[in-house]
Amino acid sequence: MVNRLIQNPDNSFILLGPRGSGKSTWLRKFFKKNVLFIDLLDLKMQRQLIRHPESLSDMIRAVQSRVEWVVIDEIQKIPALLDTVHQFIETTKIKFALSGSSARKLRRGAANLLAGRAFEMNLYPLVSGETGKRFDLQSCLEWGGLPKILSLKKTGDRIDFLQSYAHLYVKEEIQEEQIVRKLDPFREFLPVAAQTDTRIVNFSKIADDVGVDAATVMSYFEILEDTFLGFRLPAYHTSIRKRQRQNPKFYFFDSGVRRALDGTIGEHVPPGRKEYGRLFEGFVINEIIRLNKYYKKYFEFSYLNADEDSEIDLIVEKGRRARFIIEIKSSDRVDMDDVKPLRNYLTDFPEAKALCLSNDIRSRTERGMIFCHWKKGVEEIFN
Repeated sequence: MVNRLIQNPDNSFILLGPRGSGKSTWLRKFFKKNVLFIDLLDLKMQRQLIRHPESLSDMIRAVQSRVEWVVIDEIQKIPALLDTVHQFIETTKIKFALSGSSARKLRRGAANLLAGRAFEMNLYPLVSGETGKRFDLQSCLEWGGLPKILSLKKTGDRIDFLQSYAHLYVKEEIQEEQIVRKLDPFREFLPVAAQTDTRIVNFSKIADDVGVDAATVMSYFEILEDTFLGFRLPAYHTSIRKRQRQNPKFYFFDSGVRRALDGTIGEHVPPGRKEYGRLFEGFVINEIIRLNKYYKKYFEFSYLNADEDSEIDLIVEKGRRARFIIEIKSSDRVDMDDVKPLRNYLTDFPEAKALCLSNDIRSRTERGMIFCHWKKGVEEIFN
């Protein structure tokens, strides 16, 4: 059993996250007694509540004296139920645990619910600390961190699972929910977007490749964010902002799913290759983003790129003050020549700690920069 870092609050909440991240498993683990569990993936239950959403009130009232929690899994399937949930939160002591994999659908009906009445929480693919001794960096880079991957040992099974995941994402999250008017351009967009993982997004270039306008491409990236398939990392704004690129970077939430989308799943990626470096950067940044949510640190993140040779992979801020500037290197041996951008920006961030996170197990401080293994560096950020 994997011990997830997310904690169960003593208040109504909505748990958001990508498909397959373990939301249903986590809910069933923590809500076993004194609970009404409504699974909207159950087609019979789903049909009943679509036709008669008012019947949710009848279900709750029938057990109201015996339950403390009502769990509704995959609430985005029927957003209209949120009105009933809102009513019960306001008028009774019953608490609600809701889960969803599409913020886009929930946003249409959940604005009033999420305004303090229900906490918003997130669940992601596994972070390294959740798998303990079973964690394997090479496997994580090549196959990602969805919980199901841990139980699949054969390469063919893993490929089938991730390709099915990508197919079902388009079918169930996009097509059936009618999120886009024309499906074919979005299908063409996905592998192109996957190839931009960890890179600065060129909306116009992608638009030319896909055959749509740049505004449509921007809306497609918003869909990826709303369905938790990835996130934008904005450019950092400083006194040198006129020299930097303003377009965001984009990071997919899982390397296995990204590789299924771009057609490279199943290919071995040994250390030293450029692709290994991209996968490693995506892994480290996803690890930091997830832990920030789990530990409730409320850091803000950005990247800085003034020119081709001066990129800071991650700037960690709190209260509009940079706490860490971070360069990520996948090598197992990092020297001063490898961190020129970090050296160049030291004087621009005098109060920030400068970290180089890598696979190098040698920890040391040199010329005001901390060189350490990525695990120790992540611990440094969240201590």
